[in-house]
Amino acid sequence: MSQPSYYLQGSPFAIRMNSVIGWLARHGVSLLGSQELSVRGRKSGQLQRIPVNLHTYEGAQYLVSARGHSQWVRNMRAAGGGELRVGRRTRVFTAVEIADDDQKTAVVRAYLERWGWEVNQYFKGITAKSTDAELLVACPDHPVFRITVER
Repeated sequence: MSQPSYYLQGSPFAIRMNSVIGWLARHGVSLLGSQELSVRGRKSGQLQRIPVNLHTYEGAQYLVSARGHSQWVRNMRAAGGGELRVGRRTRVFTAVEIADDDQKTAVVRAYLERWGWEVNQYFKGITAKSTDAELLVACPDHPVFRITVER
């Protein structure tokens, strides 16, 4: 079974901003809850880093890929977890991709309610106010992982 291929690459400005936001998180400054995700590369074996917005929904924590099936998503599928960092605080976690359509639709809707101002442009017209059917159509393009922090 082939994986969906939707991926919206960042503009040079967005890539530069991600570098700055990641650097800030690495040095202890979180912008609106941003954290730096580190996940082992499936080919290189090296830790790959990217800033993310960890999303909490009904007491569980999720990572949603607004840009689609990016490299961190592919690496996460292979690695099954990674690290989240803000400053010196590093949390190791395991990740399970959400396949259940109803659960994924609810998480994506809540994610768009919280982060839509930042990510709506990547969802091809889908917003938190879209119907369940519209969200369901968009969900395959936006992987969602439930994470469990190891204690």
